[in-house]
Amino acid sequence: MNNVFYDKLIFELSRHGRQGYSLPKNSFPDDFRFSLPKHLLRSQAPELPEVDEPTVVRHYTNMSNNNVGVDTGFYPLGSCTMKYNPKINELMSENPTFVNLHPLQCEETVQGALKLYYELQQMLAEIAGMSEFTLNPYAGAHGELTGLMIMRQFHLSRNDLKRVKVIVPDSAHGTNPASAAVAGMQVVVVKSRPDGTVDVDDLRPLLDDTVAGMMMTNPNTLGIFEHNISQIAQLVHEAGGLMYYDGANLNPLLGKCRPGDLGFDIMHINLHKTFSTPHGGGGPGSGPVGVTDGLEQFLPMPRVLRDSEANPEKGEYEFYLGGGDIPIGAISSFLGNFGVAIRAYAYILSLGRENIKHVGPLATLNANYVKEQLKDYYELPLEGVCKHEFVFDGLKDKSTGVTTLDVAKRLLDYGFHAPTIYFPLLFHEAMMIEPTENESRETLDAFIDAMKKIAIEAKENPELVKSAPHNTPVRRLDDTKAALDQIVTYRMLTKQD
Repeated sequence: MNNVFYDKLIFELSRHGRQGYSLPKNSFPDDFRFSLPKHLLRSQAPELPEVDEPTVVRHYTNMSNNNVGVDTGFYPLGSCTMKYNPKINELMSENPTFVNLHPLQCEETVQGALKLYYELQQMLAEIAGMSEFTLNPYAGAHGELTGLMIMRQFHLSRNDLKRVKVIVPDSAHGTNPASAAVAGMQVVVVKSRPDGTVDVDDLRPLLDDTVAGMMMTNPNTLGIFEHNISQIAQLVHEAGGLMYYDGANLNPLLGKCRPGDLGFDIMHINLHKTFSTPHGGGGPGSGPVGVTDGLEQFLPMPRVLRDSEANPEKGEYEFYLGGGDIPIGAISSFLGNFGVAIRAYAYILSLGRENIKHVGPLATLNANYVKEQLKDYYELPLEGVCKHEFVFDGLKDKSTGVTTLDVAKRLLDYGFHAPTIYFPLLFHEAMMIEPTENESRETLDAFIDAMKKIAIEAKENPELVKSAPHNTPVRRLDDTKAALDQIVTYRMLTKQD
């Protein structure tokens, strides 16, 4: 259990005169500071904590133990695919020959890095059924925006100026309508059927010559495979629109089918979800965007291209930066997050073609196993086989007033991170659970056991659940107050400051 002393802020541990570091000798000339503009010079030394090294180490070690992640336990965050990050990925990304590169180096000095970029683009294209990928976007939502910019540029290049509407299912991720709006498009919502899939009859009257395309993820946010996807794609294409695939739920498709084969024209992939790179805490992420034949010319600049006829022995370099005829421009600095690309590349090579095909089926098996074990305790609004995730609508017995939030808080006492709660909005007490393919049966059984115990507690001792968590460093927080009354300094600033 963490020591309360080291849970204090580092400034609270400060004692005048204590020192835990030794700076190297100043390598700048003595008169260097006098060459700087006066307004950039400090009038007084910065106020920093004065602590010894053991105090610093213990403080931050204890702080890190308060964090929850895939390295510390089961993390069934629905729709976010929080899978374990293999340590070989981290080892590869720490290779000094990669770490010490600079993005402004000449192309001939970074052929290895460009080759990695190019081969990862080709691997993703093969996995997704696309023609070509760009790795430039920094995250999934950034990839969505990039894909929609490509969609709009496609229509503008054909002088089809009326196509400004994007159709989005009511079960979509919130980033879908947000990305469409940021791209300057108008959002049109299509309803879902009682089984959770897109209502094709509601879709038909929405399709006209003002529609630029339709955004979908398949399986959808409810974990249900859109079995009418071929019909939907045909209707959108006949209306002159393009199909956009939100890659947030790509994981269960691996090894079974490809978005490009389902009729999608543009898509993004969340490398930090499907391909096991670090996820959470604000990044870094990566949202590569792929396109089908005929749309490559619209991909953002720069692109990593290959000259198959180049001869390095003659000073000719195989990999270089280029672009298409009608690109959407630059959407990021340089080529995105290279460190994330290295990790995904290592992950794909580790699995190989023969093993990556097992990812989707195993993720689906794990999700259905958990669902079937818990459906007598939690309300299951949609029956049948799910894919990688499923949604409960709170407890089956709601008579004691225990909510989904209460269940999530109580799970912390059992050592599990809570699943996604209150999303999707189709269900009032939504609880979205996504166990990934790499979780063992023992882990799943422990989670199932905890969920069953909480359901029993909710009926026999509801106040225990409503007042949870009990065993965490902090109890329930006032989320509204935390957002509106943020404390971002260790002490109150004065007017003099």
